[in-house]
Amino acid sequence: MKVFKKLLWIVLGIVAIMALSSAIYVYTHTPEYVGNIETDKLSNKVEVYFDTYGIPHIYGEKEEDALRVLGYVHAQDRLWQMELLRRISIGGLSEVFGEDMIKTDKFFLSLGIDDASQKTVENVSKDSPMVVLSQAYLDGINQFIAEGPTPIEFHLTSLEKTPFTLKDIYNTVGYMAFSFAMAHKTDPLLTNIKNQLGPAYLTDLEIGVDPKSTLIKNYKPSIRDSIKNEIAGLVSEVLKDFPVPQFEGSNSWVIAPGKTKNGKVILANDPHIGFAQPSVWYEAHVNAPNYEKYGYHLAGVPFPLLGHDRKLAYGLTMFENDDIDFYYEEEKPNDSSFYKTSAGWKKYELVTKTIKVKGEDDLNFTFKKTHHGPILNGIADQVIDQRPIAMSWIYTKLENKVMDALYGMSHAQNLSEFKKALPDIHAPGLNIMYGDAVGNVGWFATAKLYQMPDSTNTKFILEGSTGKDEPVRYLDFTENPIAINPSWNYVYSANNQPDSINGKFYPGYYLPENRAKRIVTLLEPKNDWDRDAVQEMLLDATSGVNAKVVTNLAKSIEVKEMTKAQISVLDKMNVWDGNSQLQQIEPTVYHRWIYFLLKNTFEDELGTQMFQQMLDTHFHKRLIAPMAAKDNSVWWDDVNTTDSVETKNDRVNLSFRQAFQSLEEDFGEDPNKWTWDKVHTLEHGHPIGQINALRSFFNVGPFPVSGTREVINNMYFKYDDTGLYPATSGPSTRRVIDFSDIENSTSILPTGQSGNPFSEHYEDQAEMYNQGKFRKMMMNREEIIKTQESLLIFEPKK
Repeated sequence: MKVFKKLLWIVLGIVAIMALSSAIYVYTHTPEYVGNIETDKLSNKVEVYFDTYGIPHIYGEKEEDALRVLGYVHAQDRLWQMELLRRISIGGLSEVFGEDMIKTDKFFLSLGIDDASQKTVENVSKDSPMVVLSQAYLDGINQFIAEGPTPIEFHLTSLEKTPFTLKDIYNTVGYMAFSFAMAHKTDPLLTNIKNQLGPAYLTDLEIGVDPKSTLIKNYKPSIRDSIKNEIAGLVSEVLKDFPVPQFEGSNSWVIAPGKTKNGKVILANDPHIGFAQPSVWYEAHVNAPNYEKYGYHLAGVPFPLLGHDRKLAYGLTMFENDDIDFYYEEEKPNDSSFYKTSAGWKKYELVTKTIKVKGEDDLNFTFKKTHHGPILNGIADQVIDQRPIAMSWIYTKLENKVMDALYGMSHAQNLSEFKKALPDIHAPGLNIMYGDAVGNVGWFATAKLYQMPDSTNTKFILEGSTGKDEPVRYLDFTENPIAINPSWNYVYSANNQPDSINGKFYPGYYLPENRAKRIVTLLEPKNDWDRDAVQEMLLDATSGVNAKVVTNLAKSIEVKEMTKAQISVLDKMNVWDGNSQLQQIEPTVYHRWIYFLLKNTFEDELGTQMFQQMLDTHFHKRLIAPMAAKDNSVWWDDVNTTDSVETKNDRVNLSFRQAFQSLEEDFGEDPNKWTWDKVHTLEHGHPIGQINALRSFFNVGPFPVSGTREVINNMYFKYDDTGLYPATSGPSTRRVIDFSDIENSTSILPTGQSGNPFSEHYEDQAEMYNQGKFRKMMMNREEIIKTQESLLIFEPKK
């Protein structure tokens, strides 16, 4: 017995030591929200009040001091996220995750983002306010790296912390620019379809402009208005297991005083970005004499991409313009080191890069580069064409002043100053949404647009040797789509097609009109909008387009061949209004039906691989409604049958029966149990949460969520054979800025403010987000001090 007791005490002692060690580790690795920190280069004390949700309200006597502290508190919550974002452009993911990321690293190195960033940093003025403030922000990050605890992800991956530089900021912005582009997924696929199947198969793919769809209307103000204003498939595989969220789409609308209850502007914005943990935005309220901004920051970027103060507010959506072109290059016979140009033969530039691979020797690889850009053959496995294909991307071709634009936008005091910053955004293409306290509203399509020859279709791979498919000219920013204070009293963007520019539609990869149509339908008749009504609109999950699709498909159904259960479900579908709530069965049936219809219609011609690539593009979303309305199309026939020609009726009926049968197999014969909550879920995945043993610790969720594809509450998912619809992207925040009560403007994050799993703010907003709730964006200093959860004081080192 004595031996047993002794052993028991030993075991208890070991358990106690382990528990104490764990507690100490957690305590020492939790972000500091209270206390005093001495800081190099600080000229005066800076106070940071953390509110209930861990959002810092930073008060400094100099803006440079405030930015230095922003860098520190941002890093203590998001250093791992910063690390991953800066590594993408330099091909540094394999060093963290191993050989599975080699293809991804090769691709991003070949894009030339890192080289372009280096060139920009070498030429930028070190004394410019943008650079001075950026460096102050970096000083704060680097102090945390030097003195703060090492985030657990660094321990788990055996990664060393290293200081951040100005080039890292540009590389992060460069990744954002690439993430917004769609040509890399679309142009090679469309070229393959044209070459393998023929031009007839392009007709119904909705790759052109539909002037009859809901367009974003231009409205350029007159001189009088201006005076008034002054008063007031390729990369799908490469990105398959990408550990960082991608930018997908967005909604935004700004309502002018003439349509609001209190006669003041209201701005709404919910950028659609891939769900991940931590979520993409870091909120911070920064205050200094002559400067205040409540902003949303990318990890490692000092100036907010979304922001507001008491004078103005701005948000963004993706423009979806075409800023990537692919070119076939012609190599010299018997000498593959030369390629043909309109001026004669030119020697390829050879670029050699090194990739560090975890647990392996360094990998050196070399790729060819033309005046257009990198040759993708050999970099991306998906490029199997024998002819060399080069990618031309405007982001790396022109002078990069995006950071100057972000600085200018965040420091503008009025509409005039804000507009001056926008021409500096050459890429990515962004719809910048604007509203202010004196009643102005505006939409600006920002990008360096260029005119191509009339005979050139940039949706296909172009001829690089002749010179006939080169840009004719760059458009001046004054030629970009724009609407300032339009007579209809609102502006909006839902990634849809803008109206014509100088009589021509600008090519792009625009999303279908579904969300745009719904936004316009809701905004037009109502003239008493307030904050609560706008919040409710951000949660809207109804698609009139989807309901119309069902109506058109139902016309082809052979009711005589259906069972009573199938007729009952079809009857329910016929009166569906297109809403997608958790306890409805209609969205479940709809998406099963649409997936089988797409699969039966397109996979026989395209094959499995190209069909999956098609499902990664925007144009497959655009073609669903038009195809549902078409009785005749070359795609309806099944090319695998030789004794019959299939019709739309055949495809629609077969797809409905398959959808019905699959739902019975998955959820039973009672259709009332086929509810949306069983198939539509949301899990915020952390890169390390992909390891099953660590999933519950790092990931947040899964939760059942309402919403669906291409509604305002756009919870996007990809179609596949599983019949499950986990949301992969959606609102990365929901913001409502109400200038009638600016201190009670609201927002929400998908999980929480902190990326540190030991922080109480790691997932404290997740349930609120799923329930469609909002929280206050605090701006009143007295209220902030009175309600603050903790105070962290930064002082100059003695």
